[in-house]
This record gives sequence, C-alpha cells and structure tokens, in this order.
Amino acid sequence: MAALARWCVQRRLVVVLLWLIALGGVSTAAAVAGSAYSNDYEVPGTESGRATQLLRDGFPDLGGDSDTVVWHTTSNTVRAADVEQVMTRTLDRIEALPGVADVSGPYAEQGAARISADGHTAYATVTFDDPAETIDQGEAQAVVSAAEDAESDGLRVELGGSAIGLTESSGGHLAEVVGVVVAAVVLFLAFGSLAASLLPIATALVSVGTAYAGIGLLGHVMTVADFAPMLGMLIGLGVGIDYALFIVTRHRRGLKRGLSVTEAVTNAVATTGRAVVFAGATVCIALLGMLILRLGFLNGVAIAASLTVVLTVAASVTLLPALLSFIGMRALSRRERRHLEEHGPQPELPTGLAARWSAFVERHPKLLGALALAVITVLALPTFGLRLGTSDQGNNPQASTTRQAYDLLADGFGPGVNGPLTLVTHVGGAEDKLALDNLDATIRTTEGVASVTPVTYDTGGDTAYFTIVPESSPQSQRTSDLVDRLRTEVLPRAEKGTALDVQVGGVTAGYDDFADVIVGKLPLFVGVVIGLGCLLLLLAFRSVGIPLKAAVMNVAAVAAAFGVVVAIFQWGWGSELLGLGRAGPIEPFLPVIMVSVLFGLSMDYQVFLVSRMYEEWLETGDNRRAVRVGLAETSRVINSAAVIMISVFLAFVLSGDRVIAMFGIALAAAVALDAFVLRTLLVPALMHLLGGANWWLPRWLDRRMPRISIEPPECRAAHERLAAATDAEAADVLAKGREKEDVRDIPG
Repeated sequence: MAALARWCVQRRLVVVLLWLIALGGVSTAAAVAGSAYSNDYEVPGTESGRATQLLRDGFPDLGGDSDTVVWHTTSNTVRAADVEQVMTRTLDRIEALPGVADVSGPYAEQGAARISADGHTAYATVTFDDPAETIDQGEAQAVVSAAEDAESDGLRVELGGSAIGLTESSGGHLAEVVGVVVAAVVLFLAFGSLAASLLPIATALVSVGTAYAGIGLLGHVMTVADFAPMLGMLIGLGVGIDYALFIVTRHRRGLKRGLSVTEAVTNAVATTGRAVVFAGATVCIALLGMLILRLGFLNGVAIAASLTVVLTVAASVTLLPALLSFIGMRALSRRERRHLEEHGPQPELPTGLAARWSAFVERHPKLLGALALAVITVLALPTFGLRLGTSDQGNNPQASTTRQAYDLLADGFGPGVNGPLTLVTHVGGAEDKLALDNLDATIRTTEGVASVTPVTYDTGGDTAYFTIVPESSPQSQRTSDLVDRLRTEVLPRAEKGTALDVQVGGVTAGYDDFADVIVGKLPLFVGVVIGLGCLLLLLAFRSVGIPLKAAVMNVAAVAAAFGVVVAIFQWGWGSELLGLGRAGPIEPFLPVIMVSVLFGLSMDYQVFLVSRMYEEWLETGDNRRAVRVGLAETSRVINSAAVIMISVFLAFVLSGDRVIAMFGIALAAAVALDAFVLRTLLVPALMHLLGGANWWLPRWLDRRMPRISIEPPECRAAHERLAAATDAEAADVLAKGREKEDVRDIPG
C-alpha cells in the first residue's frame, strides 16, 4: 500500500487524468448504448413463472405492457354524447401513436364491463408493442400527453400502468445534490479547511459517476433492476465520502506530527488505507452473498452495487493520495498551519467530549449497555410484523397520476381490478374444454372472487386462459389467501379426472412466489454473510469474541432498521407526510439487499473502531486502556462519518422512488444506530465487561491461522518511531500543565 501511495503521489497528474478519462469514457459509452434495465421478478420453477411462460407461448400478442387510461365525470355519465365523442377521438389518437399495439375502450362491443356501475368512471386498456422495461420513455409520454389533452371541466383523465410510471418525475438529481452539500458542510466543520473538505466529495463523485455509467452498460449483458444505479449511487456516495474522510483524517494527523506531505500521504494510505480496503472487501462480500440465492434479478443488483464499492475503494487509495499531494499543507486549516509553524510538531491527543465520553463508558458499562439494548429492542419490535408483498401504484404519492388512476379504478370497479389473477392451462381436447367451463362456474362462487372473464383459447385451441378479479387489492393479505386457496383447494378438485394443469399467475401470485423463494433461502444467505464476515474479523483481530460480538451487533442493527422501515412504510407512520405514498407491504427483495448492505456498512465501523483498540492492546496488553483509547480516538471521526452517511441516505428520500426511499431510510436508521448506539456505547461497554476475554483465541487455532494485519508490522514500527520522536516534547508540555489531560492516563 505504501508503494502504491508513493507511485500515485509521484505521478499525481497521470492518476488524476486516468480517472477523468475513465469517467468520461464510460459515461460516453453508456450514453451511446442507452439503458437496458429490467425488473424481472420471475423465478424459474415457480407456478407464476410457469403461468407467464405458458401465456407467452400461447398468446405472443399479449407480451407487451398493458396500461390504462381512466376518466371520471362529476356531472354527466361517461356515456354522455360529448364525453363519448371526446374520449373516442382521444383513444383513436393514442392507438395511432408509435409503440402502441392496441387500445380497447368501453364504447366498443363487449366494452360495457369497462364502465362502472354508477356510470361516472370508465377506462381503456392501452397495449404497447414491448414490455415495460424496453418501452421508450418518449412513447409513454406521448400517450400521457394525448390523454391529458382530453381533460376539461367536469372530465378528469388519469393514467396508470408500468409504462406510464416511467414518465413520472423522480425528483431529478435533487437527492444527490442535497446529500453532497450536507456532506461538504460536515466535512468543512470537521476539518476547517475548504480544500480538505472538498477532496472526499471529489473522490466520491468521480468514482460513483464512473460506477453509475458502468451499471448502465452492465444492464446490456445481464438483468439489472432499474433501481440498481440509484442504489449504487446511494451506497457509493455514503461509503466513498466516509472512506476518504478516514484517510484524510489520518493524513492531517501526520502533518500535525511533522511529516512531509508525501510521508503523511504514504503513511495514511499504508495504515488507514488498508483498513479502507478491508472494510470495502467486507461490504463487497456481503453484497455478493446475494449470488448464492441464484436469482437473476438480484444477481445484477449485487454486481452493480459491488462495482460501485470497488471503484470507491480504488479511488480512495489512488485518486485521493494524488489530490492530497496537490493541495499540500492546505489540508490543514490556516489556524492549524499557523500553530504548527509557531509551536512545531505535536502529538494529537484525544481530549474534550470524546475523551470524557470514553471514560464515562468505562465507569458505567452495565447501565449504558442495558440502555443501548433497550433502545435497539424497542426499535426492532415492529420487525416481527414484517409482511412481504406487492407494493403497487396504489402506494405512490397521492398527487401522482398513477395513484389517481389506481384510486379511480378501485372506487369505480373494486380494488381487485388493479391486480387481476391470470389462470393458464394446456388444453387436451373437448373434455378439457368442458372441464374449463365447469371451472368457470366454480371459481365465480369461490370466496374472495369478484368476477371472472370468459375463457380465451389460442388459435390452435391448445392453450387457454381466463382472468379473475379479486374482491381485495393486489397488496392485500386477502388476495394472497385467495391465491393459496385456488392452488391448494379449488383447482386440485376441479382438475381431478382431466388432463388440465391450471397455473395461477398475475401480479400478486408472482410477488408471493418471489417472496416465498427468498424467505426459503434467507437463512442460508444470512448464515453465509455472517460466517464470511466473522472469518475476516477472526483473521484480522485473532480473537473469537470480536467476530461473535460483531455478528450479534450487525443482526441487531438490521433488525432495528427493519423495525423503522415497517413502522413508516408498512404501518404508514408519516409515509404520506414524507411524500412516500400510502402504507403497504415491504418489497420481497428488500430484506436480502438490505441485509447485504447493512452487514457491510456495519462491518466498516467495527473495523475502524476495533482496529485502534487492537493496536493499543498489542502495545500494552491492557484491555481497559485499549477500549478507552480506541473509543476516544475513533469516536469523533466515526460520528462525523456517520453524520455524513446519514445525510446522504436521508437525502434519497427526495428521489420520489418508494423503493429507493425505503433503502435510504433503512440505511440511515441502521447507520445512526450503529454509530451512536452500538459502536460508541454497546460495543465498548461489552468489551469493558468481558475484559481480556475479548482477545482470547485458542492456541491450536492461533497456530493454524494465517497471519494478516490491517496495519502491517512495518507501519506499526514506523508509528512507534514517530511517537518516540515526539513523546519528549509532549512530556515537557504536560509537565508544565499547558496540555489537557490525556484520556490514555485517566485511571479506570
């Protein structure tokens, strides 16, 4: 690492140019290639997956995305001549637009079912040529514009559907701007130097910008969800700024102790840079743990997020050293530079609030540990009510056209019309057709079914499907219960004595199957992530207790963060107030992605906190001193890093995307609890209570384990030589009473 840092400093202009070329080149390639994201939740082998495939094979014309145009009158009915004339002309105009395959309205034959019982609401189905993920946004916007032109006094027009959702404003890049501005303010307050505060921002923006464009290219070679770039940016900005903050802090400490700019940069990268690489590796391992689930949808998310973390780490140990060498001594504030010139190099001793807090935790470990446990437990309680399910356009912000269309359809036709179930089967002959006719009558009387469409056969009569409209909304537990009832009771009885094998598909069925697969694999996934994380900590700190405590703390942080998510998004505590839409179930994929990200981020603070304690333990063999000094010296920078990360994550609530807002709030809550409750309160309290047992490792295991270190022996020796050169000066100052008491010397 030291050699890499020296190379980057010596060729600083080359390093900066290489990063800028990479950013420009990848961004240009992404702009030329365009995006190819796909929200494909299908899981091979599930019943809903088989139903979808049967429908595609038998009815290829149904492959395009289906959206709705909904209109509502307040005085006349939708059958009034003027309303019918306006809407018929509008629907004809929409059908002629590029990308639109068909429009089925209520005024044609067999269209009466598209008019509500009170006659005030009607809808038309707009079928595009392509699936939603490949529809050009301009084509969808043209449909929206044509429909909105029909609005007038007394006639309200709204639109819903996946393609229409592409046209709704996502808040632009307001979230990123707000997060970066807040981070810059925090950095300036921490450093007092404008140059030093801008470098972490610049490093993160270059690396995250490159990753953002790279994820766009990645979508052309594998399935990548449309929220993956925003998720990568959210994680990348948070960890990228934090990693740079840790390195800049170590660099500034070296300058204050009399090192030259080159020596300070090299020392910072060789020490804290190694911790950054280690922490980034743990985040990537946690993210790539999603690959063991073997779900194509999550594979793309895992690789995209990991790519972002890899690039932020790379920028932190290459681009940042080059930039630090450019600004030289301006990494220190004017006051700090003036003090250094007047008084010479001095050791930076932990004093003030950090020192007092560290001593306070040492004196009251039981009380503070119990308080921290109580806070985490209370916040984690809502997690027991977690329900995975369909979050649809009924959860969108109230002002959006998709939410308005959803509500109009639910009010006029019942909530189930927004998420019908599709039953598909192969048909063997006349007996099967007769059985299907009987099944139609059976299903109409099934509890939870509002209506059933007639059976539709393909041109060869080999495949048939019909649609069920439930009485409840797609995200309702009652709809999930109906899916189970059809699969386990109604359909098996109807299929007896026939060759029918009816498959239940549709939005709710697909999400339920997806959730079942994830929940079934979640224990294996969590076990692998925890196991690999513990193994890395075991190798780094040569202790059994440190990895076990880290695993427990990470689970606690995840549980508490999910508790906050459930309270806001599922229970609806403030969701409408925050502009996050109506309460609803939690996305099925959220637990897996959140566990990956939160385990990785939680491990970051564990590494930075415990590595300093471990260094002190190796030097003194005194656990109380090691915990006290480690907490005092790292708590300030950890808290500053946490404030930055929380600000960045919360800013993404402004993105306008419900899924990204879930990630933002969950990550912000987890980081806040991790930094301010777990790492600066519960972890040191437990380490004080456990004493020397924190660092226990069986001798037989110690002999067999490879020896790795976050801070290599040569760097530790350099630190000792540097400390020896300044200890005499510090002793003189302390003896004359001109220095505040050092937390290292506070008796336990």
